[in-house]
Formats: sequence, C-alpha cells, structure tokens
Amino acid sequence: MDISTVIELGHQALWMTVLISAPLLGVALAVGLFIGIIQAATSINESTLSFIPKLVAMAITLAVVGGWQLGMLVDYTRSVFQRIPTLFT
Repeated sequence: MDISTVIELGHQALWMTVLISAPLLGVALAVGLFIGIIQAATSINESTLSFIPKLVAMAITLAVVGGWQLGMLVDYTRSVFQRIPTLFT
C-alpha cells in the first residue's frame, strides 16, 4: 500500500463524513440563526430557548434523511471492504 492509496482512503473518509453530517449541521445552523434573530428582536436573553427547537428540527431532519445517510455509510463501508484484497498487493 503506497502513500497515494492512504491519502485517497483518507480523502474518501473525510468526504463521506462531510456528506453524512451536512444535513444535520445545516439544519442546526439555520434553526439556531433563526432563533437568535428572534431573540435579538424581542430582547429575550435565554440561552436555553434555542435548545428545544434545534432538537426537534434535528429529529425531523434525521427522520427524513436518516435512511439516505445510512445507505451512504453502508455503500462506503462495503466499497472499503471490497478494496481490502487489492490494498496489500
């Protein structure tokens, strides 16, 4: 196994991490920004106020894209396992 193979495997792993985590992180960012704007407009300085809406939004997002995320992870894992015999030749 040479350096380029290791770099390629690392690149694929990082890219898969970005793809799988992006929907949840994007929704958390959008909901947090929206709640922050509402808090700034109404002068409510409660730090725990954004926790429940973020939790609900992330649960809904996970229910919607969870199957896709799991499918992507299974496909990636299967491709890595299929490459194992060719890595050490």
